[in-house]
Amino acid sequence: MDYTNLEKYKNWLKANLNSERYKHSLGTAECAKKLAKKFGLDEDKAYFTGLIHDCAKCFPNGELKDLMCKCNDLCDGETANPKTFHAPAGAVLAQEEFNIEDCEILSAIRWHTLGKLDMTDFEKIIFLADKMETNTRPPEIVKPLEEALEKGGLDRALLVCYGNTIKSLVDRNLRICMTTVDIYNKLLENL
Repeated sequence: MDYTNLEKYKNWLKANLNSERYKHSLGTAECAKKLAKKFGLDEDKAYFTGLIHDCAKCFPNGELKDLMCKCNDLCDGETANPKTFHAPAGAVLAQEEFNIEDCEILSAIRWHTLGKLDMTDFEKIIFLADKMETNTRPPEIVKPLEEALEKGGLDRALLVCYGNTIKSLVDRNLRICMTTVDIYNKLLENL
């Protein structure tokens, strides 16, 4: 795939995302590229994936549900919360709208919100870049993730991220997806 001709993707995103989400997508792309460089992965591919990871984010819930129906690995947490609809829908959209066939890109888009057990390093960097880009994420969220990344690598940063997510959900009396708990526990066991 040619990652050098990004203008058509950027133009599509500008037309289909609000300005804040587009700014976030640019930040995620930059962060993903930096993480890819740090961990020896394809920087251009990471930038591209970060750029389009939220391609479905601003679609109406009805359209997202229609796209999600084409995804065969949905979990309860995703179907119960409209905030997570865009990840599986986005993977389908990327395949249909942009003709992306690269399984690594599609999987990283697919799992960038909830994550999954045993993510690849590429999936981890897209997941983390989404949470720690500096265009729209506040320093109090980004700083602990950067520190964890420096001290203990991708898995340590993921552990901090999941720990913060769980705390936030508990504080707001919101449902915690069992996938989130399973990933957190597995990270704890492995570190």
